[in-house]
Amino acid sequence: MPFSVESPVYEHRFLSIEENFSRLIRSEHLQSKVDSGDSEISLLVSNIEEAISEAYESDSDGEESHLFLQRVLYQINRLKLFWYDDLENYKNEDSPFLFSIHSKIETAWHDWEIEQLNMPRVANEKIVCELNSRVKEDLNPRLSEVGRYLQQEISEKGYRRLLAIMSVNGLVEASQLSRILGGVGNEVQSMLTRIFLEEYGGGKLARKHSTFFEDMLNCFDMSIQPEAYLDLVPWSILANINHSFALCERKKNFLRYTGGLLFTEVTTPAVFESYKIAGERLGFDEAAVGYWDLHMKEDERHGQWMLTDVAEPLVEKYPDRAYELLLGYEQQRFLNIRAGQALVKSIQSAEEL
Repeated sequence: MPFSVESPVYEHRFLSIEENFSRLIRSEHLQSKVDSGDSEISLLVSNIEEAISEAYESDSDGEESHLFLQRVLYQINRLKLFWYDDLENYKNEDSPFLFSIHSKIETAWHDWEIEQLNMPRVANEKIVCELNSRVKEDLNPRLSEVGRYLQQEISEKGYRRLLAIMSVNGLVEASQLSRILGGVGNEVQSMLTRIFLEEYGGGKLARKHSTFFEDMLNCFDMSIQPEAYLDLVPWSILANINHSFALCERKKNFLRYTGGLLFTEVTTPAVFESYKIAGERLGFDEAAVGYWDLHMKEDERHGQWMLTDVAEPLVEKYPDRAYELLLGYEQQRFLNIRAGQALVKSIQSAEEL
């Protein structure tokens, strides 16, 4: 039986506002509505401001507000990628109105995220040593509670939920990396391009990593349509995606983006090992775990390249801003831990249905 999205997963008090926004973003006369002071526009802006206040300026958990804001950001961010769909869907990609609400949300959100991290300052001359120390430890981490649960307890139903949530990013994997590759040629750019090309199968669709993800979905008769399971994705996982967009779209954040990518490449093999072990324990065949296995083999190499051929040269190139590499590394750690906890919570809720 095809895997279905259970309807109760995505419900919140901003739902009707978000649905209106989804229509507005593709509206033929969006700017005219903005200029005329249309009530629909005013209601959207007031709800965004309310959600920002609740999510980032109050003591409440603000779960509904976080979800609403991250989904709005995601809808705007995805316009920066081409989905091979109706070209009319991109008519408002340069809208000043969309830019303004994107900036309003992102500024408040990023200020709040930095406060959550509370990272102590490290002297720039110690950055290489600090990065090497972290990479050495993160290559072979102790099994986390999330990893233990996935390896030992997740059911087939939970594994399907895992694939559904991961598919939102897995089917367009490495797309944000493409946004930073242009510019002057040098050794750092060349290495980032090499990593990107491996993620994209060297230009061969059959070897592209997202194709391996499609193979996993096909094993369970699940949809391979991008975003088919978007409504299952917790806000903290969407935040991970939006964070990547925020850094790669601004060249001043190049070092932070690179630090975050270093963390991702270094830690992915251990994370995906838990996913692979879970699938093997449940008796699934090679195709059902192939994407995890591929990353375990390639990302260990990518992590080493990112450290020695990207991060360390960037420290030498930008000694006065080298701290941003470490900030990006540690912020990505924080975001991943939070997202992992949300992932397990969603999996457990699926297993209880």
